[in-house]
Amino acid sequence: MLSVGTALFLLILKAYAAWRTGSVAMLGSLADTGLDLLASLITLYGVRLAAVPADREHRFGHGKAEAIAALFQVGIITFSAVGIGWRAVDRLVHGQATAEAGYGIAVSLVAIATTLLLLWYQRRVIARTGSVAIETDHVHYQSDLLLNLSVIAALALDQYFGLPGADPVLGVGIALWLGWGAWKASSRAIDQLMDKEWPEEKRRRFVEIAARHPELKGLHDLRTRTSGMHDFVQFHVWMDPSLTVAEAHGVLDEVEHKLEAEFPGVEILIHIDPEGQVDQPDNPMAEADLTQQDGRDSGTS
Repeated sequence: MLSVGTALFLLILKAYAAWRTGSVAMLGSLADTGLDLLASLITLYGVRLAAVPADREHRFGHGKAEAIAALFQVGIITFSAVGIGWRAVDRLVHGQATAEAGYGIAVSLVAIATTLLLLWYQRRVIARTGSVAIETDHVHYQSDLLLNLSVIAALALDQYFGLPGADPVLGVGIALWLGWGAWKASSRAIDQLMDKEWPEEKRRRFVEIAARHPELKGLHDLRTRTSGMHDFVQFHVWMDPSLTVAEAHGVLDEVEHKLEAEFPGVEILIHIDPEGQVDQPDNPMAEADLTQQDGRDSGTS
């Protein structure tokens, strides 16, 4: 909601400044802010949907709504970059002077201050939630800082230093920067939609904690994925076959509690195998490539 409010405020300011200055860099900044507003609305909807608890139709929750919202943002950023680039090239070819640089510079300074406040708050939210949609929105607003700095530089170089080509050249630079940001922002969203495994360091830390329990003789077939703000893990453990079902259940409850303390909100599914049993995996490439822990083999089965 803060992103939506910020974008709406800046949209009004920049529309006035673009009208007064005629700057293509300011026009590009205005277009980007308009798309910021749309992207923030999509993010708001995606985050709210992702927070809806699991139901009968979505037993794993709605977390991937965040990744879908992030991809919508990527499309919006890309569209903005193409439009700004085309307008800047047109200005380079045909030429057109800017006017009243003071308005554009003043508005850009206000936009920078407002955006810095928003980015500070977004960083706090990302640290607390790990939201991929808000992280993509954060990347988008980071690019706004460069956009506004470019607008100031373009207007100053054009009107105060007599370099009329600076405005469209910086407009092209803005377009290229936005395109690069869109490409980077898409990777994490696609990783979630494709159920990519956790980073290796996170996987190893998970196994280290699980392997500390003396009743676990080994861990294998580890599979991990992330959906929005929710983590999912499933794996097999080797245990003494003489244990009763109740005893084995008690051990795994202890293991789950320790893992959940270190990885809050993680959903864990554990399968028990008798010690020494080796099953042929359905997908050998999905096997966990893990090292020994405390002298117990926690490698692949």
